[in-house]
Amino acid sequence: MKKEIHVVGAVIEKDGLILCAQRGADKSLGGLWEFPGGKIEPEETPQQALEREIQEELLCEILIKNKIVTTRHEYDFGIVELTTFFCELLKGEPKLTEHKSIKWLTISQLETLEWAPADIPTIDELVKGV
Repeated sequence: MKKEIHVVGAVIEKDGLILCAQRGADKSLGGLWEFPGGKIEPEETPQQALEREIQEELLCEILIKNKIVTTRHEYDFGIVELTTFFCELLKGEPKLTEHKSIKWLTISQLETLEWAPADIPTIDELVKGV
């Protein structure tokens, strides 16, 4: 039985643009794009995990708004359950600590990137809402 991995992702909006983060080449799914975030630790709520991960990975603070969608995707390394949330950038500018690159794109531009499969349903929801 494959390991289940519960993760959260931040759809960070600033001035009408969405933050996209490219995974490092040395990571699983290296080079693919994702909404930044990470694993939910024991005793954490999804929102607490997301605030912590964004602080650790991008060295900035966010305001978490509403949930977008929860999806499950089976990878060779396990089953990822990803919950994404709309977020607003509160403090600081995202800095690269774990990601290879970041981009700010409009919702209509999101589909131009090669995304990690678990993130694609979130993009579908964002496009539907435009």
